[in-house]
Amino acid sequence: MINWLWTIYLGLLGTASFGYLLKGKYGTTLGKIDFVVSVITWFGLLGYVKHIQWLNPLAWKVITISALLWDILFAMLLKDHQGEDLLEEFSIGKRRWLMLVTLVITLAPLYYGLFRYSFM
Repeated sequence: MINWLWTIYLGLLGTASFGYLLKGKYGTTLGKIDFVVSVITWFGLLGYVKHIQWLNPLAWKVITISALLWDILFAMLLKDHQGEDLLEEFSIGKRRWLMLVTLVITLAPLYYGLFRYSFM
């Protein structure tokens, strides 16, 4: 049952990334870097779920920590959320808080799996 939940989550992550790619959301250099980071972390989670060792654990430790820092930095500071109509009535601080909560909810399972894959 747990593997099915992980597989569904992997599918959702892959679908979201592919959908963003098709819509052209990765048009900037930072967006392209974010896409590459997403694909790498997706393969790490796939390795965790399917019990496949892609790289050595040290490489995954570096990838996991770097990707986590990248996602926080990109979502909170680098990605331009100022022009979104949905968040227009919120102050910058509230927008960043909302982005942090959304980031934690959506990416917590990914980084939980990556930490287990690289540190256990």
